[in-house]
Amino acid sequence: MNKTQFDKAGLVRRFGEPLPFDAPAYQTPEQGGGWFSSRLPSLGFYPRMIKVVIHAGRLAKRGLYSGGEFVKSSLDTMRGLEACGVKLQLSNLAVVPRLETPAVFVSNHMSTMETYILPSLIQYYRDVTFVIKDSLLRYPYFGDILRARNPIVVGRKDARADLQAVLDGGCARLAAGTSIVVFPQGSRYSGWDPAKFNSIGVKLARRAKVPLVPVALRSDAWGNSRYFLKDFGKIRPELRTFFKFGEPMEVKGNGKEEHAAVLKFIGDNLKGWGVECRNA
Repeated sequence: MNKTQFDKAGLVRRFGEPLPFDAPAYQTPEQGGGWFSSRLPSLGFYPRMIKVVIHAGRLAKRGLYSGGEFVKSSLDTMRGLEACGVKLQLSNLAVVPRLETPAVFVSNHMSTMETYILPSLIQYYRDVTFVIKDSLLRYPYFGDILRARNPIVVGRKDARADLQAVLDGGCARLAAGTSIVVFPQGSRYSGWDPAKFNSIGVKLARRAKVPLVPVALRSDAWGNSRYFLKDFGKIRPELRTFFKFGEPMEVKGNGKEEHAAVLKFIGDNLKGWGVECRNA
């Protein structure tokens, strides 16, 4: 197994037990947060998150943002959310270390949270990158972080060109040992509508001949702002957070059965977590 090497003892010293990727499941331990963070979670979280992004962005500009730093940034952000009262429940985590090859992870997309949390759950075992929209590269510091992870960039103006970029760029990265996270909805959506979930992840896994791994998540505790900075929405600890990996699939034939299985996995879990679902 092409396992990315980390100083596990160092991570434990820095973040404390339990680390989320150390067990098949993880749940935020019951703990009291600070007075300020628990009463004003958004004001408690965002300064900490911005500090993480600035530090990581500076490393990236110097060419020092490694896979290990990617994991640390992810865990720093996760701990920041937990300190403000957000409760995470992560399940079926053993799927990732069992993978013998790179994979395509296909997930619904609710908020900014998943782009920060998923790296710590995948990168610890295997290099991973994302399919992202080009506008994200223009963000201060965050754009430098993304560039350091060699993402697949799409413009969302020409669907055919974007499809080709994902298939060509995805196959190249998968062949080099890097897994890909795809959000086929494109835009973030706090509910679930399978009609808005395209089959790009299935197409990529089929062409690259790698496993397809569905991921269901509820991450609306990190809200989406209606204003200019969409990433800085309200932090709502009363909304519990869930991440769940599905079992890997081999894409056969035209991939319709696997796409239907992905939709069912995500839809069934979101229903169970109390998410509003349409046409499901």
